[in-house]
Amino acid sequence: MAETRERFTVFNLLEYLFTLLGLLLFLLDIALDIWTVVSFYQDGAYVYMAVMIFLLLGSSVLSQVFSWLWYSDSLDKIESKVEKFTKSHLLKPFHFLQLGVCLRYAGVIETSTRDFRHHTTGFREGMALFLNQDLQMLRLFETFSENAPQLLLMMSIILQRAELELITGLKILTSTAAIASNVTVYHRSMRIYLPEKHEMSWISTGIYFLWNLLVIIPRVTALALFCSVLPCYIIAHFLSLWMLLVLVAWSQKTDYMKSPGWEWLFRAAVGLIWYFCWFNVTKKSVKLKMALYYSVMALDTVMLLGFWCWKVFEYAGCWSSLNPYMVIPTLLVLYVIGILVKIIYYKRFHPNGDKEKIAGPTEGKYRRAATYDMDTDLTPEDLAPAKPLTGVLKRSRTMAANFYF
Repeated sequence: MAETRERFTVFNLLEYLFTLLGLLLFLLDIALDIWTVVSFYQDGAYVYMAVMIFLLLGSSVLSQVFSWLWYSDSLDKIESKVEKFTKSHLLKPFHFLQLGVCLRYAGVIETSTRDFRHHTTGFREGMALFLNQDLQMLRLFETFSENAPQLLLMMSIILQRAELELITGLKILTSTAAIASNVTVYHRSMRIYLPEKHEMSWISTGIYFLWNLLVIIPRVTALALFCSVLPCYIIAHFLSLWMLLVLVAWSQKTDYMKSPGWEWLFRAAVGLIWYFCWFNVTKKSVKLKMALYYSVMALDTVMLLGFWCWKVFEYAGCWSSLNPYMVIPTLLVLYVIGILVKIIYYKRFHPNGDKEKIAGPTEGKYRRAATYDMDTDLTPEDLAPAKPLTGVLKRSRTMAANFYF
């Protein structure tokens, strides 16, 4: 028992540090976004400034809409003091002022700090755990609606100007760090559904982070190279592929939102993630779908690199510093290595979930199945008759069931 308690304390510290790191990166990204917009204005780069503002506003509005919709599912179950204080009259103004995600971070930091100081598991056993799941999902949406497009934009600017400036370099670093950290934290957040979570090695998290990075970086680089020579066509490429991906998400019959109309918004967000990276939304034929997805993305990436290569040879000049015969094979090799690392992860490190616990969500014993076995007695809630999950509980469990296919 003492050994289990010690391992839990170490794990609790690591999770707490990850939460703080996510908040720091979130605040740093906001500061650099403002600095970038001001720098574009001072340089007279009004087109870049407009694109940057569009990305920031679009991503923020998307996150606030989802945050408000998901808060409305669980207003009566909020546990943190800061969220309880705002839920009566200030919750809507906070989201209107684009502060909903900040409010969620405040609630998560409050509860995790309290439980870390008192060495309790309340944060992981209470509703705050599932609200934290919503936060990680919102951060994932922000990653691929803001950070990934910003990384593409900054890389395109460097390629077009043929020089690396301080602000573009910092934005590339922070956007890359945000992508890597948010994807990794989402992976860690899913582990709470397995009782043996505290026994899992952080090596699996590192492998998960590595294969995502190895696949995303070639994808974003190919898009940036294409955008640097054919900037007007990147919009047509995005819209055509994104709409196709949204239809694919619709064909999967997703069921995460309360109404069919809002479900289409979720599918649109999934299509945005798929434009850059794989994200599982169903449990049926997952391996086949992943194989088809990566094959299509590989062909699309090769097509983008082919157009870039064609324009480089047509208009040599300043593009001669990038040798297509070196760049294209390097990116393709990184992509293939990323797929191989993904296969290794799923063969050796990915824990398959207990379908009885994860795939069939019910309330009551549900919470006990998702927490540590700390030799505690069952409560009346655990012994209560099972009933269908709704709102945040249903959404959180469905995401876990899809993750541990």
